[in-house]
Amino acid sequence: MPRKRSAGCLLYRWRGETLEALLVHPSGHYNRRAPWGIPKGEPEPGESLEDAARRETEEETGVRPLSSLIDLGFIDYRRTRKRIHAFAGPLPEGAEPRCASWEIDRAELFPLETARARIHPDQRPFIDRLVAHLTGRPPASSGG
Repeated sequence: MPRKRSAGCLLYRWRGETLEALLVHPSGHYNRRAPWGIPKGEPEPGESLEDAARRETEEETGVRPLSSLIDLGFIDYRRTRKRIHAFAGPLPEGAEPRCASWEIDRAELFPLETARARIHPDQRPFIDRLVAHLTGRPPASSGG
């Protein structure tokens, strides 16, 4: 059976000296204690992973990633083995992330250390890879 795939965007912005990351929280009473994550979803048939990441980010947060995106590779969820592909780019100037879909109940920008603490542990390498890209240093975690 083919592995389930999902694609999403890790959008970021600089607020002074602080790097912030956009994360979303899944909706539903059963998710109230669930970790946050990147806006993501499954690609449509024939859709590229990057196009799916852009579409899902806009559908969930109302923000359309405009610039070229960096491929952050993928991670596999330890429990479900679902493969998540991530792309990163700057939050468009003036963008106001919001809950644009029933799938999420919150969309917020967090300083990087807060984002690292709140994001699903299996998605944490995406933050490390983004920082590595922006600083030119190797990422702290490996994979995809």
